[in-house]
Amino acid sequence: AASLKAPLAATAAEAQIRYKSAIIDGVEVAYREAGRENAPAIVLLHGFPTSSHMYRTLIPALADKYRVIAPDYPGFGQSAAPDRADFNYTFEAYATLMLALTEKLGVSRYALYVMDYGAPVGFRMAARHPERVSALIVQN
Repeated sequence: AASLKAPLAATAAEAQIRYKSAIIDGVEVAYREAGRENAPAIVLLHGFPTSSHMYRTLIPALADKYRVIAPDYPGFGQSAAPDRADFNYTFEAYATLMLALTEKLGVSRYALYVMDYGAPVGFRMAARHPERVSALIVQN
């Protein structure tokens, strides 16, 4: 029984969600992360009017096999909400920030899970860098 507990403990530790933020182009972008850093990556892009919080039960379910990254767009969740004079709240601007976040985190290839607002953000990311996208998961 002891040999069964060790792998489960390691898996549970890897599935623990880490709450982080990064400064991207002067904007603080909050994100949830789980899983091993060297595992295949999956980026969960949230919808409106929610945040990465919508993936709170999905993240641990994926973290045993994937490096899961679930960012909050500016103006959502725990990310900063810059003044509209300082930040252009468009899908294009969100896509630019999300691409920069993946670069900052050293993630050069990833699956994109998109729904609602995440679709126009993720599709822009994929159109700009199709070589980085290993899969598209689209929720209707």
